Amino acid sequence: MRRNLQAGRRRNGALSLDLFTEDDLVDIHQATLEVLSDAGVFVEDAEARRVLASGGCVVDDETRTVRIPPYVVEAAVHSAPSTVVLAARDPANDFVMGPGRVGFTNFGEGIKIVDVETGVVREPTKQDVGDSARVVDALPEVDVYERAVGASEVSQSVVPLHNAEAAFANTSKHIFMGPGNGVLLRRIVDMGAAIAGGMAAFARRPLISFNTCPVSPLKLVQDTCEIIMGAARTGSAVNILSMAMAGGSSPVTLAGTMVTHNAEVLAGVTLSQLTREGAPVVYGSSTTAMDLRLAAASVGSPECALISAGVACLARFYLLPSWVAGA
Repeated sequence: MRRNLQAGRRRNGALSLDLFTEDDLVDIHQATLEVLSDAGVFVEDAEARRVLASGGCVVDDETRTVRIPPYVVEAAVHSAPSTVVLAARDPANDFVMGPGRVGFTNFGEGIKIVDVETGVVREPTKQDVGDSARVVDALPEVDVYERAVGASEVSQSVVPLHNAEAAFANTSKHIFMGPGNGVLLRRIVDMGAAIAGGMAAFARRPLISFNTCPVSPLKLVQDTCEIIMGAARTGSAVNILSMAMAGGSSPVTLAGTMVTHNAEVLAGVTLSQLTREGAPVVYGSSTTAMDLRLAAASVGSPECALISAGVACLARFYLLPSWVAGA
């Protein structure tokens, strides 16, 4: 029996929440291009401004504003890979981020923990970083390890190095973490290369990916620029993760917040691709609504769920892997 291809049919083989129609996504995309080309983004790092200028962006070094033409944004989106393989220390734990594939990670970063021995609430230590990595390593339902807590007892100027050491030593899964800045990112990559068997081996199978957050609204600050460019140059994936708060640092409406969020992430994607075409990027989100009583992020709220669903729709629209926050 021959089954010919069907035209004009949409399939839904799994749970999904299509928050936006195709036309809605086009509207958000067009509004984003207008923001990036007319208002632009604040780019703090001078080298990042030079990279963006070399790609056709209009740079004002006095105000540190970069206006990104639509064709530059769209070319960057097209050059970013739609599938990213997250290599693990144990190849059996490699995870593929690709279209339609859903994975899970632990949440981060906890600033306090309940001591398992005493029940006392305290600040986490480097030992706790390693212990959390070991827990995730033992859970088959969790695909990658995101640094869950940070070592509070070490010098905070180099805490990412301690966090990375504890994570590398205690999980055979792929690791995500914020490296702090470009210099520390390179030192963490050196750790990964020592484990992988050299820089060439690490380049083929990067064991760690990096998180970085633009500052809403519309700012790529120094450390964000360094991390995006450093990840691109070392072959590591970077999760560009906006943390806009609707009603605070972004518009109160879902559509308006999505435009602000989208502009920040696509500005980061553009910087990544102009640094090294084809560099792996992840379209991330910890964007949510602001709790107007406390002026704090309402994580785990219905608004957060809607925004995360919208982000997943946008990432799929751009053919990019996505990473969204949960409860």
